Amino acid sequence: MADLAKIKELVVKLEIDDIEKAVKDALDAKIPAEEILKALSDGMTDVGKLYEQKEYYLPELVLAGECMNTGIALLKPFLKAGRSSKGTIVISTVKGDLHDIGKNVAATLLTSAGFNIIDLGKDVEPKDIVAAVKKNNADMVALSSLLTMTVVEIENVAKALKEAGLRDKVKIICGGAPLNQELAEKLGADYNCDDAPQGVEVATKIMAAKGGAAPAAKKEAKPAAAKKEEAKAAPAKKEEAKPAAEPKKAAAKPAAGKKKK
Repeated sequence: MADLAKIKELVVKLEIDDIEKAVKDALDAKIPAEEILKALSDGMTDVGKLYEQKEYYLPELVLAGECMNTGIALLKPFLKAGRSSKGTIVISTVKGDLHDIGKNVAATLLTSAGFNIIDLGKDVEPKDIVAAVKKNNADMVALSSLLTMTVVEIENVAKALKEAGLRDKVKIICGGAPLNQELAEKLGADYNCDDAPQGVEVATKIMAAKGGAAPAAKKEAKPAAAKKEEAKAAPAKKEEAKPAAEPKKAAAKPAAGKKKK
């Protein structure tokens, strides 16, 4: 439909002033809210590709996110309750950190990719993250920390989840300028992401590894620890089908040049 193509194009071209009217017109034309949401999501997918190609940068991601969120706000009353999602993610900026641009971009991209996002905001206590995981039966926790002094809060969240008996039930994804994969693992997280589009890729592969259909993208090797556990559990002679591979953990990178969350 022409209206849906226009909505997608408005997101890609960052036309924040026109997206509200386009979504309202589509609703007035009796186009299902789910189809309008897909058009918005497809636009965000293209924006993510432009970002990866270095044609768009963080300001463009933020503006595209505002277009997406404007559309979602209009669609919420029309979206069917209980619609399926790829998985549930509790996302926040850690305690003591008031920066939320990167977190907001990640939340928008994850929403457009089909995840159910529980956004707790910024400067969030570990106990509140644990409570949200329990309440929403979350599959993942996504944490943003832009400040060197607040990265320790990632470790505090991991400990709080362990004390609540939830650590083995969720994967922890983190991101922010001070972080790399090595530091993330030392703090108790599972994956560090350099930017929001990578966060979507990692989250998608985590859910595939939990039992969903494997993504069309090229398979990647599992972390070494996962391979050892499989080797112990495997029968001596017969081979069994392995679950979809978890996201490959990137080698540690220097903090310089990180995209902020």
